[in-house]
Amino acid sequence: MYQLGVVSISFRRYAPQEILAAMQQAGLSCIEWGSDVHAPCDDEAALTALAQLQAEYGITCCSYGTYFKLGVTPMEELERYILAAKRLGTDVLRLWCGSKGSADYTPQEREELFALCRQAAAIAATHGVTLCMECHGYTYTDTKESALALMQAVDSPHFRMYWQPCQTPAENEAYAALLALYTEHLHVFNWVGMERFPLAQGLDHWRRYLQVLGGSHALLLEFMPDDDLATLAQEAAALKELAGDRV
Repeated sequence: MYQLGVVSISFRRYAPQEILAAMQQAGLSCIEWGSDVHAPCDDEAALTALAQLQAEYGITCCSYGTYFKLGVTPMEELERYILAAKRLGTDVLRLWCGSKGSADYTPQEREELFALCRQAAAIAATHGVTLCMECHGYTYTDTKESALALMQAVDSPHFRMYWQPCQTPAENEAYAALLALYTEHLHVFNWVGMERFPLAQGLDHWRRYLQVLGGSHALLLEFMPDDDLATLAQEAAALKELAGDRV
C-alpha cells in the first residue's frame, strides 16, 4: 500500500498552512517537512506549530527531510534532528551520505564514512528511528553499486534508503531493483535532464519503477513543474492515477 504526499521543499516560498490547505484540497495525506526552511531542528516553537497544523488539516508527517550530511555535519548534532522528527510525529529521517560522488572516495575515506554510518545507525536504534539516505548525485549513493555496498556495510534496519529517478530510465530501473529491499520512501517527479515536466507525462516510467520496487512506500511529490501550489492538484491527480487502488 502507498501513502500519498508532498515534500515541503517543493514549496519553500509558501507558508506551512498554505501547503497543508492545498494538500487537503488535493486529497494528499502525508508530508515530509524540510529542515532548511519550514522545520529547523532547533526551532521548537515552529515544530510544535507544525504538529498542531498537521492535526488541524488531517495530514501526518511521514518523514523529516534533513540536510544532515554524514561525514560533514558533526555527529553530536544528530540527536537534535531526531528529537525534531519526533516532535513532528515521525520516526523517519532523510540524511545525506557524504558530500562527493562515490568514485571520489579513497578506500580509507570510504571505510571512515562507513564507520560513521554504522555509528549513526546505532544512535538511531537507541532512539527507535530510521535514517534514510538521499538517493542523489554528489553523495556516496550516486550509483546503485555504491548504495548497495553502503547498505550491506552498515547492515541495520535503522539505516535505509530513499529512492528517486536520477539517471536514465534503464539505470533508474536497475537502481530501484537492486535497492528495493532497502528502500523506505520515494521522491516522485518527472525530469528529463534538468527540465521539469508534469508527472502525468512520466507515468509509464514510474509504473515500471514501482513494479520493480514492490512493497509499501510513501510516494512524495517533489519538484513541481513550476514550484507553484496551483499545480499541486493536477500533480496529485497523476500521483493517484499512478498509485491506483494501492492507497
